[in-house]
Amino acid sequence: MKILVVGNGGREHALVWKIRQSPLVTEIYCASGNAGVAGIADCVPIDATNIVEVADFAETIHADLTVVGPELPMILGIADEFQRRGLTIFCPTRAAGEIEGSKAFAREFMERHKVPAPRFTVCGSAAEGYEFARKAPFGFPFVAKADGLAAGKGTLIVENADQARAVVDEMMTERRFGSAGAKVVMEELLQGEEVSFMVLSDGHRVVPLASAQDHKRALDGDLGPNTGGMGAVSPAMSLSLEAHKRIVQEIVLPTVAGMAAEGRPFRGVLYAGLMMTESGPKVLEFNARFGDPEAQVVLPRMRSDIVPLLLAVARGDLDDVKVEWAKEPSVCVVLASKGYPEAVETDKRIRGLDEIASHPDVIVFQAATARRDDRIVTVGGRVLGVTALGANLEAAIQRVYLAIEKVSFEGMHYRRDIGQKALARWHATRA
Repeated sequence: MKILVVGNGGREHALVWKIRQSPLVTEIYCASGNAGVAGIADCVPIDATNIVEVADFAETIHADLTVVGPELPMILGIADEFQRRGLTIFCPTRAAGEIEGSKAFAREFMERHKVPAPRFTVCGSAAEGYEFARKAPFGFPFVAKADGLAAGKGTLIVENADQARAVVDEMMTERRFGSAGAKVVMEELLQGEEVSFMVLSDGHRVVPLASAQDHKRALDGDLGPNTGGMGAVSPAMSLSLEAHKRIVQEIVLPTVAGMAAEGRPFRGVLYAGLMMTESGPKVLEFNARFGDPEAQVVLPRMRSDIVPLLLAVARGDLDDVKVEWAKEPSVCVVLASKGYPEAVETDKRIRGLDEIASHPDVIVFQAATARRDDRIVTVGGRVLGVTALGANLEAAIQRVYLAIEKVSFEGMHYRRDIGQKALARWHATRA
């Protein structure tokens, strides 16, 4: 089989790495990839957002399957373009992808289909935003979210009325997040522990993937601004078997059924970002793709061949599909450039990649990297995702941080507490 992966981040490196292990695969390409992907796939210089050019290339190489990693090509309609040409693709259609592409649509969809979620108000203008700030019906603090895609950075916690007005100015008047701020969703702030719950969906049936817990904040102790993700662990230690069943029955199945009923059958990865509240799981957001960095902890634990799973989703036939998982937990720590998640410094040489590669049960997934002559350099914010597996969570955490000591680049920063919350819960269950 010939497979094309679309994207250039750490998630796409993880997908290529996992797909490469399949005995079904003879050739694997990536548009456009990065320095790490180039070591295990043929990278082609096609921007993921140029959906026509990507489809042209897939036709040229007679790709048996195309797998889309990032959200922007999905929102631009890459699946629709492929389906129009009769090409097999693992990616939701543009209509189905709106569950991620528009926070307002997602919240209103959840309300229609009684999917557990926080109370919310959609503000379509700055005037409506100011009025919400004046009344603050959910009290303070509350959450303000840019309606469209904002690379994981369009969510702000609002502490008081002055800050609320400033957020409205920033998002809706100054357009900090561009067109993503044309609408703003104001939400009740939920309390609890966050969990990432991903399933494969063929439009009707679902197969849950291993759970994970993301760490969104830039700094230790869950402080600082939101990011695209600074690390993750799998499995999520806060997720009991009973909670797992509730999520599938109360959130996942109603969502998949609702999308089908509305003429938007969902084929791909449905990712529910959840808050485990005292009254049960509630949806913070839906994504329509593998999480990043969640993919970097989930895929290394997958013992099954991923290619038949991706094909079954793309063809709408998940009957009798089972997935085997390693018992060992995994931890990923993101190494970021100076300044991330704001303006970042780039073109910094990365050292130690060869040395870290010799560590057992450690995988380095490259994200914002490029090769310049004989050097690998940084080209963006989240540069590397260092992932380790261990006999238990404590061993995995120790292993990943020992490995990180071997790699460096100027201005590198990372959280030093990834997995500590999960570890505390793990110790509590053993006490």
